[in-house]
Amino acid sequence: MGASLPVPIEFSLPPGWRSVPPDAVGTPNAAFVALHSASSQQGFTANITITGETHEDDVTLTEIGDAAVERLRAQGARDVTLGRRNETGTAEDPGLTQAVKLNVDLRGRPQDLIQFQVFLAMRDRRDPRRRAVLHVILSALPEQFPTVIGDFEQFLSTIRPEGAQ
Repeated sequence: MGASLPVPIEFSLPPGWRSVPPDAVGTPNAAFVALHSASSQQGFTANITITGETHEDDVTLTEIGDAAVERLRAQGARDVTLGRRNETGTAEDPGLTQAVKLNVDLRGRPQDLIQFQVFLAMRDRRDPRRRAVLHVILSALPEQFPTVIGDFEQFLSTIRPEGAQ
């Protein structure tokens, strides 16, 4: 049983991805996890996670992205490096993307990972001063990344508030 999202959303997974219970893969704070089984190598499977929270309007997506990088460091990742960062979307529906390289222990050995982190802001319909921010993250080994980034972009294009046309 994973965490819940601050806003209900709907999306479609590309072929080759399967959803798994967040607890089953050690990510109980995630609301959703999907694995790309065909990419499994060196004991790691490329994955997509979705988490989210609400924020007041004065918290910027850049600040949220910075906090995500700091959380990786606090959780024990080494050599955490923020790469390219881009603002996306519109003033009404802003987003932020950032690439992060990090080193983690994987089965007792250091291993480089790449995360492509996407932060999507959605207005809280009950309180317009607050907004939900979804964290949609692709994690992959450097050699897996070129194979799965296209699927991730396709997946992102399907995310919308539940019931939106």
